[in-house]
Amino acid sequence: MDVTRLISERALAIEASGIREVFRRRADMKDPIDFSIGQPDFVVPEVMKRAAVRAIEENKHGYTMTQGIAPLIKKIAGHLERDIGWPAARCESSMIVTSGTSGALHIAMLALLNPGDEIIFGDPYFVAYPHMARLCGAKPVFCDTYPDFRMSAERVERFITPRTKALLLNSPGNPSGAVTPARGCAELLELCKRKGVLLISDEIYDEFCYADALEPTGLPGGQMRCPSPCRVKGSEDSILLIRGFGKTYGCTGWRMGYTVGPRALIEQMLKVQQYSFVCAPTPMQWSCMEAFDIDMRPQVDAYAKKRDLVMKALEPLTGLQRPGGAFYAFVPVPKRAAASSREFFEKALTKNVLVVPGGVFSERDTHFRLSFATSDAMLERGLVALAGLLGE
Repeated sequence: MDVTRLISERALAIEASGIREVFRRRADMKDPIDFSIGQPDFVVPEVMKRAAVRAIEENKHGYTMTQGIAPLIKKIAGHLERDIGWPAARCESSMIVTSGTSGALHIAMLALLNPGDEIIFGDPYFVAYPHMARLCGAKPVFCDTYPDFRMSAERVERFITPRTKALLLNSPGNPSGAVTPARGCAELLELCKRKGVLLISDEIYDEFCYADALEPTGLPGGQMRCPSPCRVKGSEDSILLIRGFGKTYGCTGWRMGYTVGPRALIEQMLKVQQYSFVCAPTPMQWSCMEAFDIDMRPQVDAYAKKRDLVMKALEPLTGLQRPGGAFYAFVPVPKRAAASSREFFEKALTKNVLVVPGGVFSERDTHFRLSFATSDAMLERGLVALAGLLGE
């Protein structure tokens, strides 16, 4: 039987992730210096592991309500009120616990986008964004953010058309680690409100923001936090906020995230989740109850030192932009070293080093992504090899 003739145009319209090829090449390497994976190298906090085990032992295996268990929703809502100033009661009534942040993005786009609609992403972008839009029959629109990788109202406005439904802001960003400053966040929100466009704020790396990128929140206590458009007063009716647990707590495989936003949209997203993911994994929901009482600043500070190692080794050779958060550097490839990031990727393989070519994340092929979520010893070895290639 020729099954190929049965495959949908929807599936054929998207390409397999370029990262898949990197994984395939990795399988053929012996003890590679692997800078390709966006996976924290620290272990899940013990209190979260114990809570997951306890939930399993207490037979908490069944479906939950589509929006998630009430105690976790209440915990998240209290955290958001303290962190961004959104009223807890309002958050509780407009929230979904999702199967990772990717799950939140999928149900958001399915609830928002019709065929032919447009959604704007910054370029470079997280690899899944444009394909999620294409699965909805929508058109991804790329806003060039080179060389500093920061979205701004000035850069974005010319891409807004009558078909634009949403603008997706990812800060701190993957693959660049760039952090959009508070003023830029506020200007993007003002632009979206003026144009009648939803601002989606993907803040999966909200806790992975380094000290030199933190700004005052304006909330009681004078706390310094990662800039977010959600901290603009009254923003809760104009932003869909997406956050998760995987990157901050090292539990990416648990597939846990959450989204909060305008109630009318959340109600439609609930229906999509009900008929797709059903609910987030039940034992993991109970485990994530513990997350907001854990101080992860020591791990973030340790990663800031890794970031500084990358800057010291590669910035003089490439003009690398300093990442303000996440655990990636998006490194320019000098023409003397290679004609493209794809060519440099192949050169790095000869030194047993794995990076990801920039064309996976961008309409350009001029940079490569380096994930420094690895041990200091491996990072230092790999940086010596990369510096040698970049300096050729």
